[in-house]
Parts: sequence; structure tokens; C-alpha cells
Amino acid sequence: QVQLVESGGGSVQAGGSLRLSCAASGVSYGTYCMAWFRQAPGENREGVALIRGDGTTTYTDSVKGRFTISQDNAKRTLFLQMNSLKPEDSAMYYCAAEKDDRPACLGFPPETPQLRMAWVFEAQWGQGTQVTVSS
Repeated sequence: QVQLVESGGGSVQAGGSLRLSCAASGVSYGTYCMAWFRQAPGENREGVALIRGDGTTTYTDSVKGRFTISQDNAKRTLFLQMNSLKPEDSAMYYCAAEKDDRPACLGFPPETPQLRMAWVFEAQWGQGTQVTVSS
């Protein structure tokens, strides 16, 4: 059984940094892709960053050059280093895991209804951690 627990959220001023962590159990790294999503009030859940089983990474355009996704396989932990934070980065951030051979892992960020639904109904999710960036 996959369990994901996020931590590291908080409040920071614009231009600051935060490092999110996701402790994962039941996940065999290399066979899962792991991702960070975020959702602001009234908005759809947005794919932020993904790391495949082979270590390749993908980012949504708005965070490229500012966010870095990584994982510590030995500690079964996923990270999201967020630098140069902006008020528009404020959201609840979620960690998600999906089998690496599933279509959801191949098309990221999910831009079609089918891929978004795949993440919603097939992936495993954590409870989220809040990030608030003030101007």
C-alpha cells in the first residue's frame, strides 16, 4: 500500500525559498513516477514537476529554472526545492505517485482531460502541504 506524507510548507516572502518533502512508503523507486501538483483556491489542480523512474524530470513552464524535483531513493523521499518564489506560487502542494509505465507518467504536465483524470483516479496522493508567498 502506497502512503505519501508531505511536509515543508509554510509562509515566505516573495523571492524566498522553501523545500518540500514527501515521505513515501510502498513505492519502489524505479517503477513509479513521482510528481508534485498544486492547487490554489478556485483553481484546477496543476502539475508542477515530475520525476520518472529513470530520473528524467519534467516541469511546467511557470516553474522552470526556479523549482527542482529530486528524490532520495535510500530514504524513500521526494523533494521539491522552490526558489525565487512568487505570490502566484501560493497553493496547496500535493505529492503523487503512479506506476511508471502508465500514460499519466508519459504526458506531463497533464494537459488533456484524459491525463488529468488518470492522475485523479489512478495515482496515489498525499494530504498536501500549504505554501503561502506574500508580496
